[in-house]
Amino acid sequence: MTCITALTAQNTTGVKAIFPVTDMGFIETALDAVFTDVGVDAIKTGMLASEDTIKTVAKCLRKYGAEKIVVDPVMISTSGSQLLPDSAVSAYLSDLFPIACIITPNLQEAKFLHKVATGTDFSVESLEDAKDLAKELFKLGPKYVLLKGGHLPLSANYRRVTETSPSQIVADILYDGKEYYIVESKYIITKNTHGTGCTLASSIASNLAKGLPVPGAIEKSIGYVHGAIADDLDLGNGNGPINHLHKTYIEPLRKRQ
Repeated sequence: MTCITALTAQNTTGVKAIFPVTDMGFIETALDAVFTDVGVDAIKTGMLASEDTIKTVAKCLRKYGAEKIVVDPVMISTSGSQLLPDSAVSAYLSDLFPIACIITPNLQEAKFLHKVATGTDFSVESLEDAKDLAKELFKLGPKYVLLKGGHLPLSANYRRVTETSPSQIVADILYDGKEYYIVESKYIITKNTHGTGCTLASSIASNLAKGLPVPGAIEKSIGYVHGAIADDLDLGNGNGPINHLHKTYIEPLRKRQ
């Protein structure tokens, strides 16, 4: 079920325009309609285009006592541009992260969040650096931090890649305040990764709704997304989408008995 907070005009070559929903009463009504009928087992937030939107969504989630909240902090474009004003980023920190079960920033977003929260830059050159950054983000309030490793492909010795040490490993880091869980995947050379972060967060929410514990939900979701990237669905003139239906080739629907 969906509460649309913004429309985008986009294709594989990039986002052409963003049209946010500016009526907060409408967003509240949409969320009320969802929560008061079918019911909600898990929530995934995507692009929340303004400070008001973030605060409104957070207020509604508190109102209904939502728990399994996966926050994908969409705030940095693929090209590295900031998509949200600083006030909206601050609203993530003050209103949404403290009620989140999991936040799923990529490396660019994680460094940006840390800078907004602390005023200092954070350099990441290795797996250990990334683990330290995940630990810093945990202080912002969520129960778990999943620092995605797609923007920091690593060499075999877990260092940032160079011309002499090619990309071999993607390491996604989950931190719960006490322990680190590292999910390693083989690095896939492809330009077709459009929608990877959104798909991962949605898959995690789906697996949490099915009752999986957080580490298991994340490991299963990363495996699903890795397969969707590996299928290398080449559509359009830019960065094509990952193949969400790849598992239908591997696990066909069961026939009714």
